[in-house]
Amino acid sequence: MSTWSRIEAERAFDRAKRARRRASLVRRLRGCAEGTRLAVFDGLALRSSAAGAGVHEIALDAIAGTVEPNRAEQFDPSFRPAARTRCRWLRIWEASARGTALPPVSLVRVGDTYAVRDGHHRVSVAKARGAVAIHAIVA
Repeated sequence: MSTWSRIEAERAFDRAKRARRRASLVRRLRGCAEGTRLAVFDGLALRSSAAGAGVHEIALDAIAGTVEPNRAEQFDPSFRPAARTRCRWLRIWEASARGTALPPVSLVRVGDTYAVRDGHHRVSVAKARGAVAIHAIVA
């Protein structure tokens, strides 16, 4: 990866991290403690179905949470990253910038939205890069 691409990735991560901090501060100033972390859906309670199996293009705005509780602290509701995700996030950004084909994310349908089973960093990077949709396997 070129030095310029690495700098671009670092700047993008810092922008996303600052936006997360600003959003958190605004929520606290408004007295709203909720919404500082990614929503967690109970993966065991959600039903998987083979209907519609395969890779689909899903709007990023339709992805509203996770089924992995440990990921809820790493991303806010807009999938902006926490500082501790930096290394992995940068690797995903750089791979995307190189045009590397990334595997589709794995999602679970939750009503009219989706929860991420696998691919939190890919969703975060796609949003930061301005994408409107992502390839996903929906269970």
